[in-house]
Amino acid sequence: MKYLSLFAIAFLLLNTAQAQQYDFKNNDIQTIDNANTSGIEWFNIHFQTTYVYQYKPAFNSPYQGGNSLSGFEDNENSLTATMFFGFRLWKGAEVYVNPELAGGSGLSSALGMAGSSNGETFRVGNPAPTLYLARGYLQQTFALRNKHARKIGVLNREQVESDANQLAGYQPKNYLRFYVGKLCLGDLYDNNEYGNSPRTQFLNWSLVNNGAWDYAANVRGYTYNFTTELRLGKMNYKASIATLPTVANGAKLNTDISQAYSINAQISRTITIHKRPGNIRLLGYFNNANMGTYSLASAMTTPTTVPDITKTEVFGNTKYGFGLNFDQQLSNTFGVFSRIGWNDGKHETWCFTEIDQTASIGLSANGHKWKRPNDNCGLAFVANGLSKDHQTYLALGGEGFILGDGKLSYAPEFIGEFYYSFKPLKQGFWFTADYQYCMNPGCNTDRGPVSIFSFRAHVEL
Repeated sequence: MKYLSLFAIAFLLLNTAQAQQYDFKNNDIQTIDNANTSGIEWFNIHFQTTYVYQYKPAFNSPYQGGNSLSGFEDNENSLTATMFFGFRLWKGAEVYVNPELAGGSGLSSALGMAGSSNGETFRVGNPAPTLYLARGYLQQTFALRNKHARKIGVLNREQVESDANQLAGYQPKNYLRFYVGKLCLGDLYDNNEYGNSPRTQFLNWSLVNNGAWDYAANVRGYTYNFTTELRLGKMNYKASIATLPTVANGAKLNTDISQAYSINAQISRTITIHKRPGNIRLLGYFNNANMGTYSLASAMTTPTTVPDITKTEVFGNTKYGFGLNFDQQLSNTFGVFSRIGWNDGKHETWCFTEIDQTASIGLSANGHKWKRPNDNCGLAFVANGLSKDHQTYLALGGEGFILGDGKLSYAPEFIGEFYYSFKPLKQGFWFTADYQYCMNPGCNTDRGPVSIFSFRAHVEL
């Protein structure tokens, strides 16, 4: 109940969060309703809070290890609350600062499922409510002229609305942009119209992002980075160098890039099928850190010991992989999305979750057909797998920071998720009922299946 109380208090205190925009006609700054923002904002304030309650009945669990999803009945809840401050500086320059509060826990401390069931627990780390700086970065945009614009002497531009980490105004259709500071790489990469936000869409980790992408982040999901983005018409190109945590899934980031770093790159294209918009994105990454090696840890096992990946950690070990991401609007009501991902699976998972191969497909719908246009729902399925070296390590009793049942009868983990999000007003509130069904939790056929029931309340201002 304490998290529900915090949720209510945060909403009441911040219900007056508003944006400021410059009124050129009257040469004045006005306070306006964020939802109706037009013109150019010099600064804005937005807010979100998300509460998630989860319940899991007991399931078949003949044995458990240190990182198992508990076979007993369990319930947990989590809360995040974020302030989004945006400031416009010189031409093309914007600064965003996001203090965030997080607390609570995932089921079994978010252990035991490769695709964990609560995407909001990326940001928890500590069950006690904790305040920290989630994001603080500079965004600099340089307009690029296209051939037609060059002839008539103007820049092509498009209007953008006020939103979290987005100032209302205009941006060029073609641009070169730089991001410097602390943020979540998931803000920039592997975006998807229908499976991207655990606050309003699917909850499962492997439906929020590509599970095989071991993206650079501390335990709360954030990293220091430098990113370059180039947008040219329908094409978009991004490349980043980012910091990795000092230890696997750790809170502290290693800022010495001569020791550890992550390189990410993505090529995206907007597409149109039967006049309906869609996107396709190809992502690649390369991590270099003091990771352990699964095969070496397994080879060090004796009849009286189990493998310990941390004993094989050395600087210079790497992990690389790719992801393909697709979304497509089918009608005014329906949209479809899919992801596939792979990494080499030789060295230990360092940041995200213990998945080496993944494939997902899902369908999203809004309530247009049943006269609830602001509601939305979704149904998706995902299969998550492990490399041979990773399988052997877990089968011998090894543990990562997510998985470790003490032994393993391997098969891919299969998860199905359905949610319905009810939005009583046009702005501000979402209430969601969610159900997940998992076969072979932790890629282990000896355990499960598992049913997980969730309730989510989300507020945006």
